[in-house]
Amino acid sequence: MQLLKGIAGIFRRQEAPTIAVICVAAAALWGFVALAAEMVEGDLRRFDETLLLALRTPGDTSDPIGPAQIEVAMRDLTALGGVTVLSLVTLMVATFLILRQQGRVAGVLLVVAVGGQAISHLAKLGFSRPRPDLVPHGVEVATASFPSGHSMMATVTYLTLAVILTRSEKTIRLRAFYLSVAVILSVLVGTSRVYLGVHWPSDVLAGWTLGAFWALGVWLVTRWLQHRGRIEPSK
Repeated sequence: MQLLKGIAGIFRRQEAPTIAVICVAAAALWGFVALAAEMVEGDLRRFDETLLLALRTPGDTSDPIGPAQIEVAMRDLTALGGVTVLSLVTLMVATFLILRQQGRVAGVLLVVAVGGQAISHLAKLGFSRPRPDLVPHGVEVATASFPSGHSMMATVTYLTLAVILTRSEKTIRLRAFYLSVAVILSVLVGTSRVYLGVHWPSDVLAGWTLGAFWALGVWLVTRWLQHRGRIEPSK
């Protein structure tokens, strides 16, 4: 109840950035729910198949479009959304924040990462969508398809890191740069999953929307806690 009152108070103060984040988070949640409903009903099949096959050489579904170097690059990019890379990045940034005497901010980062992984796994278990069977997989996979865990966790991690950086940045151009880099990295990771044939396009869209909702939702809670003095101010 106190949290709801705190968020309502932010609305009353007409803090434009916070209101914008609330709107984007709500839109992201709506997008995920809509995608999930369409996926369950089977209405996304044609869209998914058309886009997935568009990334393959006509007449040879085993050959992704473009030279072999692109496939190598896509494997490199997809690793940026893997558990190993994201865990290392998260732990290093959390350690940096602790050394900077911002232990509670580090705690928020860890909550975002662990919570995001939990949500991703639960969603995969709940929907149990099979991986694409139209094309060979470019990398090994072991879990269900919907939503894309790489896309979701890349969005969660990089967007959260961007928000942490913007807390101490006064220049609007640099704030925009941090957020743009987060978005670009998330898009590249998601695109690589479709290119490598391990996810349907709608899996990636669902990962992006669910990841954005989770990261922005935690940001709102963090901002509320900071207003109450429970999170260290930016340095």
